[in-house]
Amino acid sequence: MVADNNNTILLVDEDKELCDALEKYLTRYGYDAIKTDTGQGAISTVSSGSCSMVISGTQLQDMTGIELLRALRKKSPQTEVIMVVKEGDINSSVECLRLGASDYINKPINSDVLEVALKRASDRRETWFKIKRYNTKLEVLNKNKSLYQQLFDEVPCYISLQDKNFRLTGANNRFKRDFGDYIGSRCYEVYKHRSEPCLGCPVEATFKDGKPHQTEEVVTSQNGEQYNVLTWTAALPDATGEISQVMEMSTNITQIRKLQSHLTSLGLLLGSMSHGIRGVLTALDGGLYRLETGIKKGNQEQISDALEVVKSMIYRIRSMILDILYYTKERSLNWARVNVLDFSNQVVALVRPKAEKHNIELVYDFHQSEVFFEIDPGTVSSALVNILENSVDACVDDRSGDKSHKVIFGVTANEDHVIFEAIDNGTGMDKQMKENLFSLFFSSKGYRGTGLGLFIANQIIEQHGGKIEVDSESGEGSCFRIKLPRVLPEKIKSGKINQKQSQLTE
Repeated sequence: MVADNNNTILLVDEDKELCDALEKYLTRYGYDAIKTDTGQGAISTVSSGSCSMVISGTQLQDMTGIELLRALRKKSPQTEVIMVVKEGDINSSVECLRLGASDYINKPINSDVLEVALKRASDRRETWFKIKRYNTKLEVLNKNKSLYQQLFDEVPCYISLQDKNFRLTGANNRFKRDFGDYIGSRCYEVYKHRSEPCLGCPVEATFKDGKPHQTEEVVTSQNGEQYNVLTWTAALPDATGEISQVMEMSTNITQIRKLQSHLTSLGLLLGSMSHGIRGVLTALDGGLYRLETGIKKGNQEQISDALEVVKSMIYRIRSMILDILYYTKERSLNWARVNVLDFSNQVVALVRPKAEKHNIELVYDFHQSEVFFEIDPGTVSSALVNILENSVDACVDDRSGDKSHKVIFGVTANEDHVIFEAIDNGTGMDKQMKENLFSLFFSSKGYRGTGLGLFIANQIIEQHGGKIEVDSESGEGSCFRIKLPRVLPEKIKSGKINQKQSQLTE
């Protein structure tokens, strides 16, 4: 963590020992820290310009942290405030962000989370001062149009000028590149694809009071990509002093939001996995004990049963670890041109042992013509195996009667697509289960599932430009239909690590 030598951080909390510890931690990284345990003391310190950032708890000696945050946003909007909230207090966390906090962190404080929050606050503050500096430069350069246009175009963020009807009167190069050159069009049509002005529009607010306003929004580029942006506005008065235009400046923070989302998901993953791992380890310990006892007694039946338990637990641990590794690592497609029939036979070979073990009939009906398609064989195989094993599990879990269970794996192809179908006559799914089937961490298998398998399978298929359709009724079985393009779109191919040839290629 690298500190800005000009940054002084104000620590505000009724817990003086916590403030002392934070002061020592921040000092080691080159920050200057000052402390107070009252809201009024914090307001006075910020008003004097003695600090650039504030880290505040939710309980102070004379007011709540929320009350302090509200006062600081009115008193000094350029001061970044990071709130420390009790872990699990979602309402306070949401309220802090709604009132304009730079970020929130949970107590007890994790050093990595604190580092991310300080970096984000520092970036926001720097952007605020950039806007202030740019506004100053624009005033100076008003009579020099060529220099003004050069500065306007080269600023590394999105800038647009809008009139009172929200029509674009100007845009810099980066804006034109991502959203198009549509002078005269309404802003909410160009990058929000709306038919009416946005609620809480910062441009409208600046026209009303002449003050800068900021929001965080999701906008859509002309090629359909969505970006998270931090937006600031500034009034541009004409010669008479009337606000004739408003400048809107937006910084793309999509990568930061993706990182935050990924870190949050990893935290949820670790929490959701703890119960499953504990159960697996308990069962593994029991299996090893039975194995050891069977060996001592020479009981072959007990040894065989114990070995089955140990192998089953090892398989489940392996599945959990593979799911976690895939989820935590983004990867491009290692695509190849693959023979559909050969590929399908290899998928069946991976699933057949599990089906036979549980006496589930595995029927396959493959398109016999020589057809090729472009996929990442490893990941698509993993996705299809996951879906087929899910079908086998649905048959194993079916206790509705004495019917014989089977899974049908079908493959067909047309001019544009290859279609895989996994059909079972197992437990089926109700409406709620179907709606959550591909949600992160959702599992119908209790402690036996991680909630990652079908989520990852869906991600893999979508990464190939395909889709999964599911038909199912509770007690009537399920049909998974996986549709993949025979030729990968160029934009998907361009993200590849390398174009390797697999054993299944032509």
